Amino acid sequence: MYDFSEVEPLYAERPDWADVTPLQQYQGVDPLAPINYSTEYQDATDYFRGIVKTGEISLRVLQLTEHIIRMNPGHYSAWQYRYRILLALQLPLEEELRLMDQYAIDFLKTYQVWHHRRLLLGALRSVDAAAAELEFVARALDTDEKNYHTWSYRQWILAHFNDEARLWAGERAWVEHMVERDVRNNSAWHHRFFIVWGSGMRVGDEDRERTLKRELMYVKEKIALAPNNPSAWNYLRGILEHTHTPFSTQAIFVQLYTTSASTPGDVFDLDNPPPSASAVLPCENALEFLADIYEQEGGAQISKAIEIWRSLADEHDTMRRKYWEYRIKGASQT
Repeated sequence: MYDFSEVEPLYAERPDWADVTPLQQYQGVDPLAPINYSTEYQDATDYFRGIVKTGEISLRVLQLTEHIIRMNPGHYSAWQYRYRILLALQLPLEEELRLMDQYAIDFLKTYQVWHHRRLLLGALRSVDAAAAELEFVARALDTDEKNYHTWSYRQWILAHFNDEARLWAGERAWVEHMVERDVRNNSAWHHRFFIVWGSGMRVGDEDRERTLKRELMYVKEKIALAPNNPSAWNYLRGILEHTHTPFSTQAIFVQLYTTSASTPGDVFDLDNPPPSASAVLPCENALEFLADIYEQEGGAQISKAIEIWRSLADEHDTMRRKYWEYRIKGASQT
């Protein structure tokens, strides 16, 4: 790693860069609203444009790209040129990944950092490197458990190395751990759907029913824990739609969450766990789900769906009043 901890002279002042002709961004142009870059950044990018014009591939240019990236981690051209140098000079890509570890933490929400890691891992074609990246992603998520780029990168790794059972082996247990940490983490729920039903886990016809039963039990337990968590309800919808299972199969469970108070029976039904004692009922998500059941059944049941949508519009979910009125209007015209 090049050390930029001390103040370095501008490239225009360095004798070892005297052979490069810098190119200004606004050369021959009178911009209406020019960006007021710092002197250091303008100097570095002017020399970078000069390098791109000549096509120089060298270690000093690699250091230049790092300098620019430290000042602006979203500089896509600097990232791309850096990757080009790494390949051309056959530099160790594993070391580059480790160099990028701190960058990914410091610039977690910068897409270019994660894209660079994809390029490196794709070029390495190493299962060991992929396994190390999964471990790194887990550490990165400790910083921000819901960062889109981090979750997306993890799914890309698994999809890219789709046939490597070793990488998929502990994924479901890991994502269960993430849900346990925050049951409302929509990214974790989305990842669970990806690994259970997505590209890596091939669920055959014989296993589909068993998998569906397991996933229904899992998501119902989490709904019972936090009934007003839309992430879990969306997961329930997702697995039913994916397996072409009618929503009506879950009517008994859903109805437990649509009343103003929980009234558990004498016998605990494992397939239909009741809401926790502290649950705020009725649950908006359950009401919407029950209305969808009635709508799917059609006929005389449509009036029941409309009644629920009216209650959502007028009382339980007034923020989405226009949406519920739209649903009512659509159902009334059928």
